Amino acid sequence: MNLISKLFSKINIPQNIRFRPKNLLWVSLIIFGLTLTQIYTYLPTATAQQPSSFSPREFRGVWVASVANIDWPSQRGLSVAQQKSELLNILNRMQELNLNALVLQVRPNGDALYDSPIEPWSGWMTGKQGTPPQPYYDPLEFAIAESHKRNIELHAWFNPYRAQLSPNDGSFAGNHMAVKYPQYAYRYGNNIWMDPGAKVIQDQTFNTIMDVVRRYDVDAIHFDDYFYPYPQRGQEFPDYQTYNAYKASGGTLSLSNWRRQNVNNMVQRLYQGIHAEKPYVKFGISPFGIYRPGNPPGIVGLDQYESLYADVKLWMEQGWVDYLAPQLYWRIDPPQQSYPVLLNWWLQQNPQRRHIYAGNYLSQLQGAGWSVSEFERQVAISRQRASQLSLGNIFFSMKMFRDNVAGVNNVFKSSVYPTPALPPAMPWLDNQPPAPPTGVQVNSDVISWNVDNTGDVRSWALYQQNGNQWSLVQVLNSATNAVRVTPGIYALRAVDRLANESSEQVVTVQ
Repeated sequence: MNLISKLFSKINIPQNIRFRPKNLLWVSLIIFGLTLTQIYTYLPTATAQQPSSFSPREFRGVWVASVANIDWPSQRGLSVAQQKSELLNILNRMQELNLNALVLQVRPNGDALYDSPIEPWSGWMTGKQGTPPQPYYDPLEFAIAESHKRNIELHAWFNPYRAQLSPNDGSFAGNHMAVKYPQYAYRYGNNIWMDPGAKVIQDQTFNTIMDVVRRYDVDAIHFDDYFYPYPQRGQEFPDYQTYNAYKASGGTLSLSNWRRQNVNNMVQRLYQGIHAEKPYVKFGISPFGIYRPGNPPGIVGLDQYESLYADVKLWMEQGWVDYLAPQLYWRIDPPQQSYPVLLNWWLQQNPQRRHIYAGNYLSQLQGAGWSVSEFERQVAISRQRASQLSLGNIFFSMKMFRDNVAGVNNVFKSSVYPTPALPPAMPWLDNQPPAPPTGVQVNSDVISWNVDNTGDVRSWALYQQNGNQWSLVQVLNSATNAVRVTPGIYALRAVDRLANESSEQVVTVQ
């Protein structure tokens, strides 16, 4: 759009006015009546090339596990002040490392790290299942607000069917699903697992997740690799009564196919339900990193299709996820489970062109002998395949960054994520950019602009010109309307909650 067009776009011209000769004087007066500030705002700097090549997008996530107090809170029964302090330290560390997505476990085993009308407060948080924090606060609400202040997405991570990790976890609260539906709660190994084939259990999971989608400003709903439990040697999962009832009602599927159908139905139901409620909330799954042994040739390992009953390939073919984060928890070089070989295979199973964010086992830095350079190489491999929609990574777990294990933070800050990045946009959910910033002006070394009143802006992206390239230098939250900078040529864009960017306003700071 040229300068005159931009100027006219800001003018409310009556519809009955036509650009005929007798109206030229009227039009000229409008143009010259604009303030110098308005003209300066829309006038590109004479020496600046208009931004065309901006910084690449990248999803940079980290899992924060609450189960067994792996990441947060660090132990049961901490005071509210300690819980908040720990979470703020996590978010500040993420911001320092230019990570942009927190995958927070909010339902580790049929409990809630938020104020749920359906399920009990998590014992991992308060020390006793069913006991709310004292003094009261809502941890998920707090986490969302503090994440968004820092331009970090919050993905709410749910375990759909696990009811208890260990007999040492303490007693169930009265409204826990294992108490409400004991006929579908099975002791399996050390776990108690709910039956994914029972409709009341399916509904419990669906309703719990949809309640969070409705009431909280989450950016995504996230599952990991737990559907049916990992197999226990010499022990069959005891869902024969549910399966026999299915067959008695006329069902003809084999046990394995019936179990897969139960999982498929839940994935499809959630994908459709989430987007019917809030079209902008993403749904992502992080499955076990091997689909089936021999896929691709030479790969060996657990058969999740036959053991976890997760037909991930089908979900990708049907487009039932917005992103897939296969847990590629192996090194690059060993051929039986190779990070790049498996990543390449998953990238080829993506006819609906969803995003692939590889899951990386960062905890192998501690006690397993892995080096930080292994993860540098893995991120580099993921980036090399960006054209195939390999668009980021998620790291397990935050504890490695929290404690700077093996100096990982120093390496990530200097060479892996030295600058910020916006997450990739998802055009199948929303491809409409927000309106551009208005009132952009320079006063000395401060760029300022008007506060957003539309509610459509999640953040502001500030770019700086370096030669013929533009680099993202800051992502500012929506409440910000001024920033102090060094001399240079800058471009400001509005960014909505799905990371669509507006056109830019370019200014020069002398």
